[in-house]
Amino acid sequence: MALSGAPGCRAGERGPRWRRPWRLLALGLLSASSVLAAAPGAGAMSREEKRRLGNQVLEMFDHAYSNYMEHAYPADELMPLTCRGRVRGQEPSRGDVDDALGKFSLTLIDTLDTLVVLNKTKEFEEAVKKVIKDVNLDNDIVVSVFETNIRVLGGLLGGHSVAIMLKEKGEYMQWYNGELLHMAKELGYKLLPAFNTTSGLPYPRVNLKFGVRHPEARTGTETDTCTACAGTLILEFAALSRFTGTSIFEEYARKALDFIWEKRQRSSNLVGVTINIHTGDWVRKDSGVGAGIDSYYEYLLKAYVLLGDDSFLERFNTHYDAIMRYISQPPLLLDVHIHKPMLNARTWMDSLLAFFPGLQVLKGDIRPAIETHEMLYQVIKKHNFLPEAFTTDFRVHWAQHPLRPEFAESTYFLYKATGDPYYLEVGKTLIENLNKYARVPCGFAAMKDVRTGSHEDRMDSFFLAEMFKYLYLLFADKEDMIFDIEDYIFTTEAHLLPLWLSTTNQTISKKNTSTEYTELDDSNFDWTCPNTQILFPNDPMFAQSIREPLKNVVDKSCPRGLSRAEESLGSGPKPPLRARDFMASNPEHLEILKKMGVSLIHLKDGRVQLVQHAVQAASSLDAEDGLRFMQEMIELSSQQQKEQQLPPRAVQIVSHPFFGRVVLTAGPAQFGMDLSKHKAGTRGFVATIKPYNGCSEITNPEAVKEKIALMQRGQCMFAEKARNIQKAGAIGGIVIDDNEGSSSDTAPLFQMAGDGKNTDDITIPMLFLFNKEGNIILDAIREYEAVEVLLSDKAKDRATIFKGKMIPNYIIDSNLEIENMDQKSSENDSHKPTSEEAPSESQDAGAVSEEPEGGGGGESSAVGDPDPLSPASTDSASVSMADPDPHTPGPTEASAPEPACTAGDSQPQEQNTQTEANSKAHWDSKVQPMESILADWNEDIEAFEMMEKDEL
Repeated sequence: MALSGAPGCRAGERGPRWRRPWRLLALGLLSASSVLAAAPGAGAMSREEKRRLGNQVLEMFDHAYSNYMEHAYPADELMPLTCRGRVRGQEPSRGDVDDALGKFSLTLIDTLDTLVVLNKTKEFEEAVKKVIKDVNLDNDIVVSVFETNIRVLGGLLGGHSVAIMLKEKGEYMQWYNGELLHMAKELGYKLLPAFNTTSGLPYPRVNLKFGVRHPEARTGTETDTCTACAGTLILEFAALSRFTGTSIFEEYARKALDFIWEKRQRSSNLVGVTINIHTGDWVRKDSGVGAGIDSYYEYLLKAYVLLGDDSFLERFNTHYDAIMRYISQPPLLLDVHIHKPMLNARTWMDSLLAFFPGLQVLKGDIRPAIETHEMLYQVIKKHNFLPEAFTTDFRVHWAQHPLRPEFAESTYFLYKATGDPYYLEVGKTLIENLNKYARVPCGFAAMKDVRTGSHEDRMDSFFLAEMFKYLYLLFADKEDMIFDIEDYIFTTEAHLLPLWLSTTNQTISKKNTSTEYTELDDSNFDWTCPNTQILFPNDPMFAQSIREPLKNVVDKSCPRGLSRAEESLGSGPKPPLRARDFMASNPEHLEILKKMGVSLIHLKDGRVQLVQHAVQAASSLDAEDGLRFMQEMIELSSQQQKEQQLPPRAVQIVSHPFFGRVVLTAGPAQFGMDLSKHKAGTRGFVATIKPYNGCSEITNPEAVKEKIALMQRGQCMFAEKARNIQKAGAIGGIVIDDNEGSSSDTAPLFQMAGDGKNTDDITIPMLFLFNKEGNIILDAIREYEAVEVLLSDKAKDRATIFKGKMIPNYIIDSNLEIENMDQKSSENDSHKPTSEEAPSESQDAGAVSEEPEGGGGGESSAVGDPDPLSPASTDSASVSMADPDPHTPGPTEASAPEPACTAGDSQPQEQNTQTEANSKAHWDSKVQPMESILADWNEDIEAFEMMEKDEL
């Protein structure tokens, strides 16, 4: 998401309601930037340092792009751990995530205009020729309308925009004759069948060859779509209409936006996350600015900028007022119910909301943008990356991080708005973390779990399309660019659309006459660009004064904003009763429940049921607290089993030529050494035992002594294997799954349980690796006889691993300081990320003690989970749970619960595996042999050596 113009401005003619003259960009954002950047005492980054960081971004892009082209093209995406392309149908299905893949060389198309922004015009010309020659858009494959629009259609249009710009300059692309635009138009027509609904909202998926309702389409039965999915089309579709003169695309996108606007909740002016495409009923009635809604708001403001239609600005201002009234709880942005917006819908935030500070900059509302951005930055400093979801007390809710660019985007816009060099330092941190934790020989790998530092075999196309674009622009000066970036608007995928489209082929009336606005009070709407000289008086400390109170918001406090009841009653910071603190045996707690209208009922089957009737609450404020308590209790109960599980562990290969760069996600054991209490972990060379299953006395103890034993799953209990290798002198053990092809990428986290007996005699650490990860170690043994690994609770910095050891200089990045290991660990203790709400990926970890079945242990409490957003639940709500054993903490009776700041993080959700039945492979997988991977390592090492020389 981005816009290169001033906040709230458009490049076209002045609208009829503009009350004061608007400023051009030269007098807007850039003037503020130059004033503050030059102010004395602002701590501006030197020009040489900015150039060095810009060059580092270019080197990182080259590393990612060249590996995609070498190892993956023409596949849609690169799998950076296995150095091959991801071809849909040839890999285990990842569910909705795979709907972005259409066998149309997704990453190359998504990267086209990035090449020009980074001044790689020759590479751009070659890439365009490859797209024209190789890409087929007529595949029999079902794809996401939303993802195909923003990534592929947007990529083609962005490529066309910069292609005609270069052609006009006269040096490059002289042969170009609109081929990318012809492909974009072809793709636009292939997406149109999705709009064949009575509402005008598109189906979420479409078959590129057969459309939606064709018997062979394999789609068209869906009834729901997300608000962002239907509301993030107008920029690309309108641009396609303006470029080609074919109005149908813009008409369809406008109709979808009109329908969403008409279906907004009229009293709150909020929209829900999911809507029925046929009836317009809200399916999910929670509302926020993150996953499922985010880019809908973004496109309303940008549609006004690009198209000059006042109705889009009216809608955006109306929604923005509601967002700041209900959702914004600085520095947090919390989802609420559209019908009861004073009630929070959940207690966690997803990482996609990181775009919102950037949108607020475009709106001209800088203070809350600075506040939210600083909160997010504090989370990143604690976890290295922004978790996919984290709680209001900054614990990890979902532990993945797919290298999302939204935070970098907001950082870029805040720097443009304030000129504060602080944001250059933020960008520098992002660069360092990507190189330190995500860089692998064949590109950059997504983080599977930021708590352990383990990787996932994926590098999404948006990483190349957006991340490097924003980072490069952050450090680039105007003279570094070959064109004026201010002449373009960025789409949500950061594709470039020229602002001159606002006056081209205007086949649609600017004013929407199909929607009435007479009921709206627009007296507070902003119809002019903000005066940045007022926003940013000549005070270089302006932004810093806003950030300062938030510096310790994550590390040293557990912030909890006052409830609205507390604010109204002036009762101070005393918190209401939280579900995690509730004890059924506490009379005071029962009295509080009664005040909130909540009754506790003991059922005949031994369960305890909580029921809330809002009309029985002492006051409306108490009723709100009661509903919030019930929602927390439902969530707490549903996650009880998961929270009792141990977090994943890490196996890090530290010997030559890996040197700690390969980190494997490992399942923990409920017995043996607790690696979370032994921060140094266990380090040693690995050895395969005989017999390989480890179910009887080890016959090669001399090979196992003082080493980490490798064994196969099966035939006996895990605890029995551990005792046998411990007796043989092993210092640790790794159990490798015998299920061929199993992987942590697609299977739930596996946890090894004991054998039902006392396991205190087992003192060595034991970890579990799925088949794919285990084979990485076995392959390494075949190539190098001596393979050394580190078993730990989370991946260690190479500076920590090799502290005091003689190793090549390039292994430890020059920007790393060798710190005390205990201090380093303590700094990283409470974290980590994530997964997207829409494409939820997963199951909870299951502890398994008996090998043959591979099943998981005891029963979890039964939870009745009425939809908290349904009409019935607005007046009353209930939740049932098993009556907890008096000796075992239950979902409502947590004995001595940990404080929020130190409580363990939620376990990451994993993804079920399924296969795509009707997909056929058209490309061969490019499986890389060990020799090729080592060659890539050497190239990577050379790159780091060059980077080190540049820094020196």
